[in-house]
Formats: sequence, C-alpha cells, structure tokens
Amino acid sequence: MTAPLTADLPALHGFFTRAGGVSEGPYASLNCSLSGGDAREAVLENRARAARALGATANRLVGLTQVHGVEVVTVTEPWEAGAGPRADAMVTDRPGIALGVITADCAPVLFADAAAGVVGAAHAGWRGAVGGVLQATVAAMAALGARPERIAAAVGPCIGAGSYEVAADLHDAVGDPRFFAPGRPGHWQFDLGAYCAALLASAGVRQVARVVADTAAEPERFFSHRRRVRAGGGPIGHQISVVVR
Repeated sequence: MTAPLTADLPALHGFFTRAGGVSEGPYASLNCSLSGGDAREAVLENRARAARALGATANRLVGLTQVHGVEVVTVTEPWEAGAGPRADAMVTDRPGIALGVITADCAPVLFADAAAGVVGAAHAGWRGAVGGVLQATVAAMAALGARPERIAAAVGPCIGAGSYEVAADLHDAVGDPRFFAPGRPGHWQFDLGAYCAALLASAGVRQVARVVADTAAEPERFFSHRRRVRAGGGPIGHQISVVVR
C-alpha cells in the first residue's frame, strides 16, 4: 500500500493516489469507486487497504452516492459499502468512523476540529463549490460542537488551472475573476483548488492547507475525468480521500 499524501490536519487522514491497489486495466490500481464498472471485489479490497493505511477497519469506512450537490450527512453509524445516501459531504463525532470521498478531478476537502473531536469530508466539484457544499460542511460540524475558527481544512489533489479550461457558464457562475486566467477567446483557466481554499476562509476556517497537484496532468499518480474525455472516453477509476475520527 502506497503511503497517502497528507496535509497539516489534526486528524488521521490521507489523500490516496491511484497506486497500491488490485484493480486492473483502466482501473489500475487503487480504484475506490463502486459505480464505475470495476469488479466489486477489487474495489472493496482497495477500499479496505485505504482504511487499514489509516488504522481503520474496512467496515467503518463510509462513502456517499455523490451528486455534485450541497447536502451534508451526519454519520452516527457506518453503512454497507455502496449504500451511502445521495450527498456530497459527511461529518461525524464518532470514534473510529472513516469518512471517504471519491474524486477524479474534483477537489476532495478534509476537515478536523481536534478540540471538539469532529471531522468532515467533502466532494467539491465546481457546482458543489459554487452551491456552498464547503460552507455547509463547516455548519454541520458546528452543529456537533466544532467552531469554525478551530477547524483545520485541507484541499486535496484536484485538476489544476493549467488543465482546466472553462467556458462562460462556469466563469459567470463563480463570478470572481481572482480564480481565472485568460485562455483562448471565450475561455478561461480556472483554479478550483484556490477557489475552494478561499471559500473555506470566507466560512471562518483559519487553517487551510492545500496538497498542490494537477490530477489531469499526472496520469501515473491520479485518475482524471477530463483526461479520459480528451482521450475519447471509456472506463475510469477514482481515487479516495479519507479522514478518521
């Protein structure tokens, strides 16, 4: 099992790459998505490896049916792999529960308030970020006793600005020129990671770290939806990011 990438976060956590699993072909090798067509037994083994790398057990690693929305689930008990509710973020104050989000260019964001014993995990594509999924995660943590100014958050590997050409719909939805660089006519290069970090700061989170990497530009380390589209489509794997209370 390859050691996951980490950030300055006061909780056991890891941003896993695509390395260190058992899946084959386009899913090679640490594919952790149960909805992409990979063999279920391979994905379950990959997820178990990720859980064990953080000292958790596989049956206490929970995930969601991610929908690029803003819903946040408060987790009190683990559920069966693949049976997660339709949402894009989770929080918990229960020891031993591992929260996992799946990405392949979107930003995984992990949260922890060590004093309150509360952790969170969010899947932030541009739609969810614009809609407020990160602020909603902070609010859900606060409902469990966390305080925004005590929360530390880390934005994990996502598509980089150099790889993320966008059109007017996304540019106008974000509505903040700080996160765009000029591209070809009618297009811009969007910095999703920086945008997520700024949203966290606006929600009162004082400690925001970033694991700077471009998932679309590093095929040996990461799965990437945009890279798959540029190549003409086909099956794709997803990496997992996990935080443990």
